[in-house]
Amino acid sequence: MITVYPYETLGAANHGWLQARHHFSFANYYNPERMHFGVLRVVNDDRIQAGSGFGAHPHRNMEIITYVRQGAITHQDNLGNRGRTAAGDVQVMSAGRGIQHAEYNLETEETTLYQIWIEPNTTNVEPRWETRTFPANPVWDALPALASGYSEDIHQGALMIYQSAVIRGGRLAKGTHIEQPLRHPAYVLVSEGAIQLDTHPLKKGDGAEVRATNTLSLTATTDAEVLVIEVPDR
Repeated sequence: MITVYPYETLGAANHGWLQARHHFSFANYYNPERMHFGVLRVVNDDRIQAGSGFGAHPHRNMEIITYVRQGAITHQDNLGNRGRTAAGDVQVMSAGRGIQHAEYNLETEETTLYQIWIEPNTTNVEPRWETRTFPANPVWDALPALASGYSEDIHQGALMIYQSAVIRGGRLAKGTHIEQPLRHPAYVLVSEGAIQLDTHPLKKGDGAEVRATNTLSLTATTDAEVLVIEVPDR
């Protein structure tokens, strides 16, 4: 079963320096029918103006994954971590028992990114942060794991998260068809271009819930970039 959520129907917020679309209830956007998807609690599609960003603020017991689509984001936290994550790369912060961090767009261009929050299966862990560069070459057979709670994915280069979940992603050349095996229900995001998800067309910015299947069938109708977030139900 597939349910598509077009970009135009998502929650919206305009803070001047930040324009956001919310796939699930967040901050001042509240939709009782869009509170979460399994343990996936937040997907924000953010556009951050150059020279601006999120000042220091706390988090606790949440896996926060950031996928940068354009530009870069610079992270700094109270543990002494500091780093820059550029377009196509991913950062993971396990908030655990508590962390304070800030994120700024220190570039001369707008930064666009997905901010993804996943509820952990282990709480009050030691807070941690890491970032990783992933290959930019198009994918032809299967989407690589970018962040995962499974040891086999971590051993192959995925960033570790505290949940039995997987975030996969990659660029697809026009006409590429993928049959992606699934462990769990999946939330699909189209970062760039357009795809056909089974019989459903999706364009840039759209999201889709996929349930009751163990295989994800997608075809790039243009050059495209996609993320697939596999998460267990609560």
